[in-house]
Amino acid sequence: MNVIKTLSITSILFCGAIFGFFYAWVCSTMWGLDQADPRIAIAAMQAMNASVRNSVFFPAFFLTPFVLAVTAGVAYRGQFRPAAFWFASAGFVYLIFGLFLTMGVNVPMNEALATVDIPEDVGAAEIIWQDYSPRWQFWNQLRTIASGTALTFAGIGLSKV
Repeated sequence: MNVIKTLSITSILFCGAIFGFFYAWVCSTMWGLDQADPRIAIAAMQAMNASVRNSVFFPAFFLTPFVLAVTAGVAYRGQFRPAAFWFASAGFVYLIFGLFLTMGVNVPMNEALATVDIPEDVGAAEIIWQDYSPRWQFWNQLRTIASGTALTFAGIGLSKV
């Protein structure tokens, strides 16, 4: 297999990994937490946010735009200009609406939730969770759509090599 095809498949893998990560939050994790006792939901979200900063998550989250940029550059130099366009577009979409959005919105929300002392009163916990969950889910859905778009663009790029 040549270099551009290997990079293209690697780009698809990275985009798919981060899309799947965000998508799982949309269709199961947050809905499940919304059904739980809010004190448990807060504690669970605090624990998940604390554990996500790890070496398994790092490549998909932080390196996806880099992999896409390298793939676009190699495609461009190899005269696969349409493929380069699609890989560069995928990288741009994910960088802005995946990585930067996460760092600018979801991470600060997670850090604020991490400082919350979970109240014993269910009603007080419900207020905290209702202030957090719908907003967090809105922004997560946007980054899910963006990472799915990046995956689609990378797939189009692969079809052009």
